Amino acid sequence: MVKNIAIGTGRRKTAVARVFVREGTGKIVVNGKDVKDYFVSEEQVKVVRQPLLVTSSDNKFDILINVIGGGMNGQAAACLHGISRALTQIEPDSRTALKANGYLTRDSRMVERKKYGQKGARRRFQFSKR
Repeated sequence: MVKNIAIGTGRRKTAVARVFVREGTGKIVVNGKDVKDYFVSEEQVKVVRQPLLVTSSDNKFDILINVIGGGMNGQAAACLHGISRALTQIEPDSRTALKANGYLTRDSRMVERKKYGQKGARRRFQFSKR
């Protein structure tokens, strides 16, 4: 039985990531796949690994992530947020480094809702005077 050291929930747009941190060798598994297999872009993999590099705990923990909703970039950012929250539970000293880089702040930017009588959130239908 593998025991979770810390659990963190990360959110971004409509993506929600549940992060489970365990003792290990630095393996990251997202939805049952390796992080490099799940996230196609190298940029997204870098985003997910960022909090581990900042706290220099790259090879200390195995991380299991369940992520749902949103697109790939939103999911990567949700993973970053969740990992950061979990790492602060394990090492409270790392909070300052993570906060300085803005990894503990939930990025609250969301898609604006579509309004009635309009084509989109702000786009109007074409106006015709005659």
